[in-house]
Amino acid sequence: MSAPASDALLIAGKAYHSRLLVGTGKYKDHDETRRAIVASGSQIVTVAVRRVNIGQNAGEPNLLDVLPPEQFTILPNTAGCYTAEDAVRTCQLARELLDGHKLVKLEVLGDAQTLYPDVPATLAAAETLVKDGFDVMVYTSDDPIICKRLEEMGCVAVMPLAAPIGSGLGIQNKYNLLTIIENAEVPIIVDAGVGTASDAAIAMELGCDGVLMNTAIAEAKNPVLMAGAMKKAIEAGREARLAGRMPRRRFASASSPIEGLPF
Repeated sequence: MSAPASDALLIAGKAYHSRLLVGTGKYKDHDETRRAIVASGSQIVTVAVRRVNIGQNAGEPNLLDVLPPEQFTILPNTAGCYTAEDAVRTCQLARELLDGHKLVKLEVLGDAQTLYPDVPATLAAAETLVKDGFDVMVYTSDDPIICKRLEEMGCVAVMPLAAPIGSGLGIQNKYNLLTIIENAEVPIIVDAGVGTASDAAIAMELGCDGVLMNTAIAEAKNPVLMAGAMKKAIEAGREARLAGRMPRRRFASASSPIEGLPF
């Protein structure tokens, strides 16, 4: 028996049946991008406005030709921004290019080597964007205090990292994630650090509402096949969370009960 049909991911008032969000960078071409994203089953596709053409460069291939907004929710992101001001301007550009689109993914990076978030700048940008009417999904550190503050500020989803962007290291601090999840009233979506299907399943088993990934799929030897694996991992992890795992025990426990047997 699978998860109930009513088990939807709600973001900014819209329901999604897929809890896998995917990026569009690092593929060899637009054809591979589309094939992988279709295989993933994802409905929310994030696009780096500063790196990918979604209409700002006339005459160049437009990603929206292969991932039309009628079929996918396009999630513009501020990848490559290192100041709050640049991030805000990038979101405003995306809103213009996408005819008033309000849903954005905010990330403000601290340095080019680690791509770790600049948390004070992220807070400043989030405050400005929320006041400007954006629905902000925000990438941040796995700090429970900061995650709660971003939620209280009005972000529609909080996206703590599992490990550094593009590292593929998997979830490095399960206990921080658990604390974030237990105290959240908005979706918590793991963003960054997933390397393979088991990482995605663990995130969902912990209680995350979804997972966003790019490199884990795009840099796989077979991106389309990996996209399908990630789809299954997200679904399996979610179902395991809803089912409720058995308790952990220090010692063995017989598979068949022996109470009441005459020996």
